[in-house]
Amino acid sequence: MPAIGVLALQGDVREHVRMLQEAGATATAVRRPAELDAVDALVIPGGESTTMWKLAETFDMLQPLRLRVKEGMPAYGSCAGMIMLADRIEDGIAGQQTIGGIDMVVRRNAFGRQVDSFESDLDFAGERVHAVFIRAPWVESIGADVEVLGRCEPGDRIVAVRQGPLLATSFHPELTGDVRVHRYFVDMVREL
Repeated sequence: MPAIGVLALQGDVREHVRMLQEAGATATAVRRPAELDAVDALVIPGGESTTMWKLAETFDMLQPLRLRVKEGMPAYGSCAGMIMLADRIEDGIAGQQTIGGIDMVVRRNAFGRQVDSFESDLDFAGERVHAVFIRAPWVESIGADVEVLGRCEPGDRIVAVRQGPLLATSFHPELTGDVRVHRYFVDMVREL
């Protein structure tokens, strides 16, 4: 069973741990660089991307995260985690940084404010899934090596991508009880 950490600076940590365990992984919270070194892969949960970036810097996690991703560690980012895995962001605050790794431009809060949150069914990697969008980003553009795994209305927006060992969704599969997105990631980790 792969050992997958969930970045525990903010967000749906317990929910991701539970879903990863249901998908066949050993899951644990990761708060420190030493804990990051002990896992095979990492989930970066939703939350608030600017707060997550600032906490990663405060707890000396930003550079170790960047290094592990650059070295090929599989990572999955949902919502704010998608923003954290983007090489470039739109509508970030001045100086906002990311971990990077996926050649994409992501727009923060693209679907609107908290009151604009919604649920929708969409195709993810060839399967129909129910998706929960909370102040969600969308992908503005992708590089040639990025595979689109899911789109959503309005406007056929890109909401799920993969580039090599990196996966990102703008929605929150940990809130649905449907383990398929997490199983997809666990299978990715096993294959790499």
